[in-house]
Amino acid sequence: MSDSRTASGGVGAAVIALGLIAFALSAGYLSGAILDGHVPSCPNGCASAAAADSTTTPSNGVLGEASTPEPTPTEPPDFPYVSARSVAVVEAACGATIFGRDEHLQLQPASLTKLMTAVVALDYATTSTRIVSDVDGALMHEETLSTVMGLKPGMELILLDLLYGLLLPSGNDAAVAIAKGVAGSEERFVDLMNEKVESLGLEDTHFTNPHGLSEEGLHSSAHDMAVLARYVMQNQTLRTIVGTISWQPSWDGPPVWNGNELLTRYEGADGVKIGYTEEAQQTIVASASRDGRTIIASLMRSQDRYTDSERVLDWAFAQESACP
Repeated sequence: MSDSRTASGGVGAAVIALGLIAFALSAGYLSGAILDGHVPSCPNGCASAAAADSTTTPSNGVLGEASTPEPTPTEPPDFPYVSARSVAVVEAACGATIFGRDEHLQLQPASLTKLMTAVVALDYATTSTRIVSDVDGALMHEETLSTVMGLKPGMELILLDLLYGLLLPSGNDAAVAIAKGVAGSEERFVDLMNEKVESLGLEDTHFTNPHGLSEEGLHSSAHDMAVLARYVMQNQTLRTIVGTISWQPSWDGPPVWNGNELLTRYEGADGVKIGYTEEAQQTIVASASRDGRTIIASLMRSQDRYTDSERVLDWAFAQESACP
């Protein structure tokens, strides 16, 4: 009996010893895994403990030094309040950005779309090109509440008159007439618009129509519209049009008037375009020149585009030029 108990006791002791060895080995592996970062040392979370331990290896990989978080971009302390969701401000002379806030956010541009319509029209036709309208502006206004120039089916006008009707009263009827007259169809003209988007490097922009009425797939950004507006202002014909208060087309109808009130309420304002739809809210690309500088401010989804523009332009003119 005593020999059996002795043998049994010896086996038990051996088992316990092996168990202790296994535990020690596993503990060593676990601690190594923790140091290697493979196994969490606190399965239920221990952020506060890790933060309190100054010897923990930080994200910069230097033991014993606190990690430095990436700085969060902030607006300049003197930048004014504006209601616009996104803003881009550029120096027209060189295209340098003075300020941006969510400037690449893709939003509906509304009638800012017509800036591209005008650019493409002059890429493929001359101002003297004659276009016969098949658009009924009164019916378009009735059906879509569109702003219109006042075209009627069968009316023939030169492209220059249609461009004034497009950019001053923001005529959706003029946009359709131009698209069909230049490219044969709205669809083909929109293809040309998106080809121009690519050539100008407007990565936030895609057009689905020539007028800007809200549709799925139609989007741009404050940045892209500032770039496009700068391009427009480099074309002397378009620069003259967007800075004009009124124009008398060669027809029996009345003059067309510019809806951009900034031209008459802000010193130095010289263009370029406003827009509005319920989805887009108020949009504007504003250009103004003072003391040899021209600033372009693009604001999208604004609740008060003129006050926003005035504040942004005043601020921008008070800054040093962003051009070399």
